[in-house]
Amino acid sequence: MGFFKSIFSREKKQTLDKGLEKTKEGVFGRLKRAFVGRKTIDDDFLDELEEIFITSDVGAETTLRIIDRIQARAAKDKYVSDGELNDMLVEEITALLAENDNDVSKDGRFVVPAGKKPYVIMVVGVNGVGKTTTIGKLAYQYKEAGYKVMIGAADTFRAAAVEQIDEWGRRAGVPVIKQQLGSDAAAVAFDTLSSAVANDIDVVIIDTAGRLHNKKGLMDELTKIKRVMEKVVPDAPHEVLLVLDGSTGQNAFEQARQFSAATQVTDLAITKLDGTAKGGVVIGISDQFKIPVKYIGLGEGITDLQVFNKREFVESLFGKR
Repeated sequence: MGFFKSIFSREKKQTLDKGLEKTKEGVFGRLKRAFVGRKTIDDDFLDELEEIFITSDVGAETTLRIIDRIQARAAKDKYVSDGELNDMLVEEITALLAENDNDVSKDGRFVVPAGKKPYVIMVVGVNGVGKTTTIGKLAYQYKEAGYKVMIGAADTFRAAAVEQIDEWGRRAGVPVIKQQLGSDAAAVAFDTLSSAVANDIDVVIIDTAGRLHNKKGLMDELTKIKRVMEKVVPDAPHEVLLVLDGSTGQNAFEQARQFSAATQVTDLAITKLDGTAKGGVVIGISDQFKIPVKYIGLGEGITDLQVFNKREFVESLFGKR
């Protein structure tokens, strides 16, 4: 535990604490008040805990799993201090998130698995969730980590999408492969990967159209993009990243449900956590859909995207240092 503390930088921890301030003050402030003077874990306390989590967009199913874990602990250790209660919740929620863990960097670094070159990330999500911004920040962070990065502007459906991704590419200092509005998205993806292979690129990030009104159309388009990319890089994409707006609460659950049905989502990026008290969705969505959270967005700056560290996240929510 001390080791992870030391390698997760103080600066990242401060950004995380600041970004989760509203959630901590709202939801988890209520938890703190529920803890005060509490010496036993009884039914009244568990009922109060259940209400706080459910009204905080953690989700009913995940809330019941947390309650079950706390009940199991209480059966062994019924008399506790409020500090011990706090620690207990931190441990149990962290363990819950660990069930859907992946091999992301524990120290917050942006790293690419060995033997995957180029490493291809296909980014999906509805318009307005911060998808384009997340792609720009991802590109910047991977470039800062020493990788050669390229973006493919395969959202050829939405007006201004190509211009926006082009601007983020300029800010991040990475090339963007693009075609005109209305072009075939799969053709853009093919051109991007072909160029990436020819130019010894390490990381390729492919944008996709952010529409959900026609699930079959979405599924067909994403399947076509995957099939075309496989012609250039046989195991691409290595990551299908679903971007969700954390401030939308239950709407984020619904988007996760629909995209999971349309394509095989491997990882989640939860954005806009700095402007909301609904940070509990991170816990609920990861648990309910069994998909690991890989990145979280904590601000508008190009550096305000972090690799998700479950322990640090939960400790920030509970005000632990």
